[in-house]
Amino acid sequence: MIADFSCIHSIVVLTGAGISAESGLSTFRLKDGLWDNHKVEDVATPEAFRRNPDQVHKFYNARRRQLNSVVPNAAHRALARFEQHFAGNFLLVTQNVDDLHDRAGSKNLIHMHGELLQSRCTDCGIIEKIVYDLSTESVCVRCQRTGTIRPNIVWFGEIPLAMETIYDALSQCDLFVSIGTSGNVYPAAGFFQQAKMAGAQTIELNLDPSEGASSFDDCHYGLATELVPDFFQLP
Repeated sequence: MIADFSCIHSIVVLTGAGISAESGLSTFRLKDGLWDNHKVEDVATPEAFRRNPDQVHKFYNARRRQLNSVVPNAAHRALARFEQHFAGNFLLVTQNVDDLHDRAGSKNLIHMHGELLQSRCTDCGIIEKIVYDLSTESVCVRCQRTGTIRPNIVWFGEIPLAMETIYDALSQCDLFVSIGTSGNVYPAAGFFQQAKMAGAQTIELNLDPSEGASSFDDCHYGLATELVPDFFQLP
């Protein structure tokens, strides 16, 4: 399954929880409404943060600490190597909030759902890199207010990040590859349709067929750590 990239000039890759699952990170199980055994509405909405910020902070602190016990896998590394050597335009868009793509070496990368290793002040808007736990006692480094710091995560009901940049890249790409995503969380689930309308070839690399699998031009199923290095090879 080695792709021919000789006529490909612009690529957009979308990754989801499936790629990080093979490094040992829990996936977001939308169908049963649970995320690490928590109800989505209790940890992943603005309303949840207003209602019980301590619980939300506790949830994301635990997930942030988990990053210390995992490393990028072969799929993360293969994408970073490919980007480094590909002569055309390459954009990696991830739905994941972990830092595994970053650590693998990916550069032209968009975390459309935010990042665990960032905080944001709801008052002044400053975004800070963090490696420590957050709480309602955390103080903003800019405005010095307490209780205004939240994880810089895009929750349900909020607009994903860098959408204009993503849609611009989709409108110009000639290859779109979706990796490790269930295809049931929008707007990411509709990216392949945007690319298809622009004339791009669409490929799915996944453990199991996504909800939109039948509409992709080509699909391959198995472990991301096997499929991705096999697909993303340059001569």
